[in-house]
Amino acid sequence: MDNLTDRQKMLLTLVIHEFTRTAMPVGSQSLVDHYHLDLSSATVRNELAALEDMGYLRQPHTSAGRSPTEDGYRYFVSQLLQQTDLPAETRRTISHQFYQMRNDSDQWMRLAASVLANQSRAVSLVTAPRPENAILKHLELISTRGRQVLMVMVMTGGEVHQKIFSLNDAFSQEQLSSAAEAITQAGQGLEVDSLKSIRPFIDPTYQAILDTLLPDINQSNQSPLSEVFMDGMTNVLAEPEFSGSEDARRAFRLLEERSMLDDLLSRSVIGSAVGGVHVIIGGDGAWEELRQCSIVLARYGAPGQATGTLGVLGPMRMSYARSISAVRFLSGLLSELVSSGLAD
Repeated sequence: MDNLTDRQKMLLTLVIHEFTRTAMPVGSQSLVDHYHLDLSSATVRNELAALEDMGYLRQPHTSAGRSPTEDGYRYFVSQLLQQTDLPAETRRTISHQFYQMRNDSDQWMRLAASVLANQSRAVSLVTAPRPENAILKHLELISTRGRQVLMVMVMTGGEVHQKIFSLNDAFSQEQLSSAAEAITQAGQGLEVDSLKSIRPFIDPTYQAILDTLLPDINQSNQSPLSEVFMDGMTNVLAEPEFSGSEDARRAFRLLEERSMLDDLLSRSVIGSAVGGVHVIIGGDGAWEELRQCSIVLARYGAPGQATGTLGVLGPMRMSYARSISAVRFLSGLLSELVSSGLAD
């Protein structure tokens, strides 16, 4: 419930702006002086005390100013933060950089990570797009040695899976090629999880081959997130709250351990719309490693075809307006590039 007065909302916003700028607790007199408020210092002090009682501010000790709590940041992001865009000239410059390399998707990821780190002054995270649902385009079976066969499976988005496996019986290359062609014709355009349904429609000779392939085909659709591109580690290390602190080491440990990072990225944006921005403050009770951090994430890509994730991680004292606007813009730009690449 929105239980703050307009004056309390204004003062909470100013405290967050000041704390973001200085990393120091904010006092009532400094607010009055810096923002030329038409309020007495005593009135501001009383309002800050009320915000502290409501859990939006904290006071390290009685003689100090106040700093935002996690709930204070959450209220600010969800209720008070106005949507802003990157400056038009900045957007044009970034767009030009991307369209100069529009046919090199790896360079998109590296450039996106660099741009996000620069614009947000935080650590950037960008995953390469991968098919949301692996859809079969083409299958090849190549005899290698004895009963060993190399499976090459091409998906509609261009993703390729290769796996060597052993058949129970020996097949000639001609038989393997015929089986691959039959499976391709019957299964082309189907999600790989559904390929079992084509079994009745292919020659019984090839059904045994399909039965052997299915476990590996299904496993290929459960592969982890694609490569993660990062930039801007020095941005976070330069922040006073992270200088040589255990909090910084915990946050970097999460970034370095792939299973933890995959969990964070997948759980944070699962079910969210492409382009929608998701903000995690203090780990939201799920990630202890992020208790002094905030992370801004968004999905990008072509819904139902290929999507990735991008975002920035920094101190809870980050500039949310700048970070959210950068993540939103890059999400839209990469979505356009991925969609145009699929169309090509």
